Amino acid sequence: MSTDKEELEVENDFTAEDSEDAGERTVEVAKTNLAKRRMIDNMLAERRLQRQLNDYDFDF
Repeated sequence: MSTDKEELEVENDFTAEDSEDAGERTVEVAKTNLAKRRMIDNMLAERRLQRQLNDYDFDF
């Protein structure tokens, strides 16, 4: 460590717009993943119900 007061060079290339775009992309990916998951859940529920209907004895 030095005891001298040195000026630190700071890069000001960082822009807030880039970080906001990345956050929006993450939200879009999460939304599409959630939509896909819901679609898969609905398909599985439909299959389950179809099996229950096929297994049900309609003869009285």
